[in-house]
Amino acid sequence: MQKSTFGRLNPLSLRFTRLGGAALLGLLVAGCSTSGNQQGAVSTSGEQRVTQADLQAYCPRISLREGTSFFSTYEKGGNGDSSRVVYQASISDVTRDCRRDNGTLTITVAAAGRVVPGPKFRNGTINMPIRVVVMEGDKVISTKLHKQAVAMNNSQSATQFLFAGTPVSVPEASSRQVQIFIGFDEGPNKG
Repeated sequence: MQKSTFGRLNPLSLRFTRLGGAALLGLLVAGCSTSGNQQGAVSTSGEQRVTQADLQAYCPRISLREGTSFFSTYEKGGNGDSSRVVYQASISDVTRDCRRDNGTLTITVAAAGRVVPGPKFRNGTINMPIRVVVMEGDKVISTKLHKQAVAMNNSQSATQFLFAGTPVSVPEASSRQVQIFIGFDEGPNKG
């Protein structure tokens, strides 16, 4: 993965991006619930029920691996040359949603970020490689490389994106040893 000094982010734009991302992630987290019919459940929308145990239940932490929050694409032969950047993407916020059902914890991860056009930008759809890894201690439970499509049609402004990964299920009993990583990854699909 190549890093670039191209496109330092405007502090005001970065603040609005973070606020917008935080608000969106807040809505995602607010939608967290569990399935199943359990006593003491409080109805949140008439369809889903959240119990006190669900609200206090453990949900594994999620983090960006060092060096994976930025991703730059260069025109052919221009790797590392900031004047030949096609686009630069960054992940600004990550979250996860945990749902409990019959001893299984199902985890869905989400990320928010933005894509900034570079000097060699061309209109169209770009595909960014985002990897989600779920580990239990040193053991990889799941790893999946996703291709996040983003339509880019304006060379003068950044485009925000939202990513939601494929749900991963783990036994609830071992969920406290689980850690989730997310980030850009150009490597081969290992899972």
